[in-house]
Amino acid sequence: MVTTSHTATHAAQQAGEATLDRVSWIRVSSVVLPLATPISDAKVLTGRQKPMTEVAFLFVELATEEGHEGIGFSYSKRAGGPGQFAHAQEIAPTLLGEDPSDIAKIWTKLVWAGASVGRSGLSTQAIAAFDIALWDLKAKRAGLPLAKLLGAHRDSVRCYNTSGGFLHTPTEQLLENATASLASGIGGIKIKVGQPDGKEDLRRLTAVREHLGDDVPLMVDANQQWDRPTAQRMGRAFEEFGLVWIEEPLDAYDAAGHAALAASLDTSVATGEMLASVAEHWELIRHNAADIIQPDAPRIGGITQFLKLATLAEQHHLQLAPHFAMEIHLHLAAAYPQEPWVEHFDWLEPLFNERLEIRDGRMRVSARPGLGITLSEQARAWTGAEAEFGAR
Repeated sequence: MVTTSHTATHAAQQAGEATLDRVSWIRVSSVVLPLATPISDAKVLTGRQKPMTEVAFLFVELATEEGHEGIGFSYSKRAGGPGQFAHAQEIAPTLLGEDPSDIAKIWTKLVWAGASVGRSGLSTQAIAAFDIALWDLKAKRAGLPLAKLLGAHRDSVRCYNTSGGFLHTPTEQLLENATASLASGIGGIKIKVGQPDGKEDLRRLTAVREHLGDDVPLMVDANQQWDRPTAQRMGRAFEEFGLVWIEEPLDAYDAAGHAALAASLDTSVATGEMLASVAEHWELIRHNAADIIQPDAPRIGGITQFLKLATLAEQHHLQLAPHFAMEIHLHLAAAYPQEPWVEHFDWLEPLFNERLEIRDGRMRVSARPGLGITLSEQARAWTGAEAEFGAR
């Protein structure tokens, strides 16, 4: 483990009477989570990527002069983790001395600290960890779960499982995983599609639907595998299965293609998880390219940016199903006006001391303040590098 320490003076600007606290200490950590089984989706089966064996996390921990604390994280799959950590170290001192309540101001300040690397992708994914930590701190200081601080429309959210449905999973195991997920209280099942032979997708999907029956919500995810004609053909073939949605049927940036597909199918089209800014999601929205939008708060720059996108999505009457990171997205989905979905992955559980409650098909917002998570000893053990700024 590599540890560095830095100090910085407080922001020079004069504070008004409303500034009651300041950020005094920051720790950024690089944590690599190993996966028990190598993960394969359509991108692997077609040779574009190798199986995923680990997930890199960037954790940010904050403390203030008044003793308030917050934690946030971002992540990267396959590549980018060291880059996020490096950028976080560069911009972290910018946060020292700032009022932690001024989250939108701080987000802009962090963007300008690294303006030459842009306002999307790796740079804002690094900023996301700081932003999420600030929202966690604000909710903890208020003594509220983050969902309640934002203004919850519900205290639980429909949830579906993805981690049991990857393409490396044999069909019989797929069925067993689905049964186990439903028995644990999860409400819906998503399986991966997009195999080189589309007939195999249909065989697996037929087996799953027959196993689950017609009443269990079922989704599929093609992970950007198809071209436009194939997506049209497969989408029509899937209509008989009564799917909740078809996810990422086309390249994530093909807004026009998604729009044409969404207009032609009865099944809802969902996409957005791979996009890295609000501006990129706006392209989907203005093209009417999705019925269900799937933003990922760590990928688009944090909670501050997610809330901007959620307002746009609501104004265009879109459904919401945030991608991954259920520990964050449960709160954000609970605060969305229309009934959303949240994605269940158990991969991150070793990182935290707490567990989310799931029953009757729904994930429950706990009474714990903030995000309601603390880092486990295992997460500390998986920490490869960290840097501290300021003093506690």
